[in-house]
Amino acid sequence: MRPIRPASATQNGRSSRRGSRILAATGLCAALALTAGACGPGSDEADGQPTAAASVPAGGAEGIKIPDDIKKKLKEHGLDLDKWRGGAWKNWDRDKWLREAQDFVNPIIEDLWDPDRMGRAKQPDRPVADPDLGKDQGVTDPTPARVPASAVDAPYHQSVPEAGKVFFDGPEGSMVCSATVVTDPAHPGRSNLVWTAGHCVHAGKDGGWYRNIAFVPSYNDAGRSAARLKGATRDEVAPYGVWWGDWAQTSDQWIAGGGPTGGAGAPYDFAVIHVTPEKATGKSLEETVGSALPVEFNAPAVPKIARMTATGYPAAAPFDGQKAFQCTDRPGRLSLRDGAPVMYRIGCTMTGGSSGGGWVATDRDGNRALVSNTSIGPVTAGWLAGPRLGSEAKGVFDAVSGKFAR
Repeated sequence: MRPIRPASATQNGRSSRRGSRILAATGLCAALALTAGACGPGSDEADGQPTAAASVPAGGAEGIKIPDDIKKKLKEHGLDLDKWRGGAWKNWDRDKWLREAQDFVNPIIEDLWDPDRMGRAKQPDRPVADPDLGKDQGVTDPTPARVPASAVDAPYHQSVPEAGKVFFDGPEGSMVCSATVVTDPAHPGRSNLVWTAGHCVHAGKDGGWYRNIAFVPSYNDAGRSAARLKGATRDEVAPYGVWWGDWAQTSDQWIAGGGPTGGAGAPYDFAVIHVTPEKATGKSLEETVGSALPVEFNAPAVPKIARMTATGYPAAAPFDGQKAFQCTDRPGRLSLRDGAPVMYRIGCTMTGGSSGGGWVATDRDGNRALVSNTSIGPVTAGWLAGPRLGSEAKGVFDAVSGKFAR
């Protein structure tokens, strides 16, 4: 993965201590410091150089559903609703890039994420190395051996029903990340919660929330090649529908310190998105996909974990973002800076686009749980690192779950 660029985050760290201020975001590329970053702008392949995708929603202005509260927020920031419908969401001027928790807006634009636009949202930015990445600044184990990513068996709905892709728009174009459907204690068996990386929803200290964030479970469920996906219908690409984020939250630390290569926010690079279907079916996300994973917030110490499995849709070469892959390895520890929480690290060759993908561990009784997510990695794409989930992560999760508890 490219030297991950954490793209977004909601206020999480302080949320557990003071009522969890919720930040809603619209995902961005990954904070993955991997060769092929976890997320990336779309590419029209003009002159072989990635360019920002500028697709216009097929549904047009009529397809946008904007609740009254969102209309009010737009008005408060001097954003004209009709202009927003007409494409004003593509205005990334600093004064128009909403950053604070209460400023999150993500109105549904029907058919915006059509198969063609999803397919183009895959090319990550050029890798940017973090000079401090991998240095021993705390407890850091030896660099793990490279673990080649293996293709997930198709159909993905049978192999990894909780996994999928997150699509969103940022200043550099359409971006992608990976994500996981997780359980919601407020709605047992009927969860609408998705776990991903903070940089997939918020740009960090130098930006704000991303826009048009949507989750597609079991993207390209049949595992078709990019060539075979040309001309594919939306149902073939998104067999379980497109789910729009109507709220998102990440950590205060990510918003305050997250950057293009993770930065000080990397150990807190996680986010929770509450989603709603673009086309109502009467079923929750969990009911639709038939599965959801519990999140383990009392994450075990490295010596107590025999192995972890990371799942994602790597989009940077040699991958193309259309298929799901996995890496399984015994984790080690990575400390980026003095005083920062230790991160989990595994050997893995997945590249950009895999950011936000869930890391799953199985206990002695065979119970599976999400214990981390892909956050950063080296330019050489030989390993991945993810946050060790604790009180800050639980604060973010509880805030989103609680917001929709009624």
